[in-house]
Amino acid sequence: MLFDLTDEQQQLVETVRKFVDAEVAPVASDLDHRDEYPFALVERIKELGLFGATIPEQYGGIGLDHTTYALVVEELARGWASMPGLINSHLIMAYMVREFGTEAQKRKWLPLFASGERRGGLALSEADAGSDVQAIRTTARRDGDDYVVNGAKMWITNARYGNTFALLARTDPDADPPHRGMSILLIEKGGPGFEVSRDIRKLGYKGIKTCELVFDDFRVPAENLVGGEEGRGFKYVMSGLETGRINVAARGVGLVRACFEASIRYAQQRRTFGKPIGEHQLIQEKLAEMATKLEAARLLTYSAARAKDRGSRVDLEAGMAKLFATEAAMESALEAMRIHGGAGYSLELPIERYFRDAPLLLIGEGTNEIQKTVIARQLLQRHAL
Repeated sequence: MLFDLTDEQQQLVETVRKFVDAEVAPVASDLDHRDEYPFALVERIKELGLFGATIPEQYGGIGLDHTTYALVVEELARGWASMPGLINSHLIMAYMVREFGTEAQKRKWLPLFASGERRGGLALSEADAGSDVQAIRTTARRDGDDYVVNGAKMWITNARYGNTFALLARTDPDADPPHRGMSILLIEKGGPGFEVSRDIRKLGYKGIKTCELVFDDFRVPAENLVGGEEGRGFKYVMSGLETGRINVAARGVGLVRACFEASIRYAQQRRTFGKPIGEHQLIQEKLAEMATKLEAARLLTYSAARAKDRGSRVDLEAGMAKLFATEAAMESALEAMRIHGGAGYSLELPIERYFRDAPLLLIGEGTNEIQKTVIARQLLQRHAL
């Protein structure tokens, strides 16, 4: 590690590790195969305070820095890659309120987010707007004391069982460039014109429902405009996604770790040609590369988290960490399956689940192709002649 953990950090990480080992790992594959929402685990996450992980203590959270938060996410992802999805976009929403909301908004919303009473995530992507955020079409028109929202959002994590979302919408459709006309509204289920239209069936990332949201003249109180000023939503989202990319990078670390731990055990137990397969040179090569990628991914991720804790802009560092850790997760999942052979391809071991979960990390919080563009632009700016 790049740093020594405090006693408090060690205690929290150990608590989460025990929770994962005792309560998450034993049921993960079963819930995954049934694509069943983990209601019982959600309640335990509430009890552990993780819905308020990065929310300051004065607002009812536990006030973790990004580094400790990444450690927690790594542990959760090691047990089941879907688990961090319960809190990632939820905490991006909380981050935007914490950093950019009015004091009245902080006092109202952050305690509700921290307790899990109000939870959900980020309503950002659309059918024709994913990584290209400026292409969104959903509008929010001011009408007296309300905004009237029309449009649709796709790929929204926690949409089925969440109840509150940070919605990015165009409050000035004629703005040029488009991002100057975008704002964030906190929206709640329950009013007419807000429909969770369908669950999206997925290869992996099961259990955590991903849905389409449809808005038809849905009214939102104007007081729910984050920061109280229109036209700043794009900036808020970009800042929040730095936190999200650290989360996804930490998920990648957790998945690489799960693949490595399963593989190093199996390589010492499974025997071929009269000896453990771990004594065969090609298997040793796979283990060596997987362990090296694990350590490199971990160092990149926690370096980005520490930079975020110092208040630095970290789109470069978070992008690098997300890119490397998630590619390492995909590669490690395939190598773990090769090491396990037929057993890894069966539904009896979690290897096949790791293999199905890894691709999401390549495309979540901005595709890795977009990450390379972000990284290159930042490098050119930092090293300008």
